[in-house]
Amino acid sequence: MSQTVIGIFDYTSEAQEAVNYLVNNGFSRSDIDLSSRASETEGTSVSNDDDEDDNSIGGFFSNLFGSNDEAEKYTKVGRKGSIVTVHAKNDQEAESAAKILDNYGAIDVNERAEQYKSSTTASGLTGAVNTNEADSIKIIEEKMNVGKREVETGGVRLRSRIVEQAVHEDVRLRTERVRVARTNVNRPATEADLANFKDATIEMTEHAEVPVVAKEAFVTGEVSLEKEVQENNETVQGTVRKTEVDTENLTSQDNAITTKNSITGGSTTAGDDAGFYK
Repeated sequence: MSQTVIGIFDYTSEAQEAVNYLVNNGFSRSDIDLSSRASETEGTSVSNDDDEDDNSIGGFFSNLFGSNDEAEKYTKVGRKGSIVTVHAKNDQEAESAAKILDNYGAIDVNERAEQYKSSTTASGLTGAVNTNEADSIKIIEEKMNVGKREVETGGVRLRSRIVEQAVHEDVRLRTERVRVARTNVNRPATEADLANFKDATIEMTEHAEVPVVAKEAFVTGEVSLEKEVQENNETVQGTVRKTEVDTENLTSQDNAITTKNSITGGSTTAGDDAGFYK
């Protein structure tokens, strides 16, 4: 079943890197859409088509989620970022796409929506305020933890069966045959001959050897299964993110401009006015 995976990025460069990685790892480019705002370029002129582009974003998420809070939340965050949409063909492909988008810096939409809500509330109450109180930027750094888990990679099965094969053995056999031997004699009969001159019967039995087969089983070998364990070192590669803070010294002219904004309550949000290119 096809699924749609969406990743919203702060920077178009991150979104483009994610798209390139997806394409290089088996995803079809025709199944990937990249929509980005030109908010990364300083001095971008305001386009007259901003309202039309914003409506396009809202319509996209309304069609995807329906007209509810979820669609409104994604629309609000998507207007200020670059959107990568992956049309996955199955659950496994969708899960793989989601992991890749996360690895390349896709933002947490729920968290970002809450930040926008808090920022809007504070801005409406105080305007642009210049204060001497020390503000702080949280420096966040990701660390990659590599663990191990055991997976099944294959195996060996032993199965015994009985087979028959023809064998040949030579044996020498003895066979007896009785034959009648007649000898011609011409002599006068003796008294002994005359005493045996009567009916008589003589018998002789024949014998023959025949093969006799007997079987005896012998153990000629043993087959068993044993495990051979090998260990090897493998390098795991990944990407982690961290916060880098740039320091800029403000001139007296910059302070004067800031003071003017704080008096009039004016504020600028260049991200809201940047053009959206679909």
